[in-house]
Amino acid sequence: MTDIVMKNIGTSVVIVDTGCANITSVFCAFERLGARVAVSRDAAMIQSADKVIIPGVGTAAQAMANIQERNLTQVLQNLTQPTLGICLGMQLMTDFSAEGNVPCLGLIPGQVLPLESQGLRLPHMGWNTLNKAAGKEQHPVLHGLTTEDYVYFVHSFAVAPSEFMLASCDYGSRFAAIIGKGNYLGMQFHPERSSNTGRKLLQNFLALTATDLA
Repeated sequence: MTDIVMKNIGTSVVIVDTGCANITSVFCAFERLGARVAVSRDAAMIQSADKVIIPGVGTAAQAMANIQERNLTQVLQNLTQPTLGICLGMQLMTDFSAEGNVPCLGLIPGQVLPLESQGLRLPHMGWNTLNKAAGKEQHPVLHGLTTEDYVYFVHSFAVAPSEFMLASCDYGSRFAAIIGKGNYLGMQFHPERSSNTGRKLLQNFLALTATDLA
């Protein structure tokens, strides 16, 4: 699914064609919010977008191989506009993934490790709540989020908590559910599948400017 023609008026959003699944559902979620959406592996198109999405369902090793094959590593590492990684896309933003022992993009410091579920069924699949990290409660991407809001997860690996964690989730142990550094943000769950809460978070992301994230 490459170079889909942009539709609708509003913010331009380019979803990076990582060769992974779930791109269509992400495309439709942003289209419903009125964004002009495209899926592309073209560097110039990615760099010129108002917002960039790094999606992903699959393995870190395969996704990183696809990114490298498409000569997109440095492109993604040098973006200045708000950029959101979703699920595996968030994991690819970190330094390293233990899923295949693969170096990642290094956009947000952190490591992806096997989820310590303490006997709970893996993968962590289904609805769960989030807790804003101390001191990060006012981050604009979290606007309107409460501990009563549920989001949808599907994963067996997770980013370890760190100073870059904006919100956490508990499933046997605590892990980072939303991370951020500068213009780069990541969500471990699937906002495009998370009903009204996901819609709210994606709206928050669309409203961000580079100044908000400075």
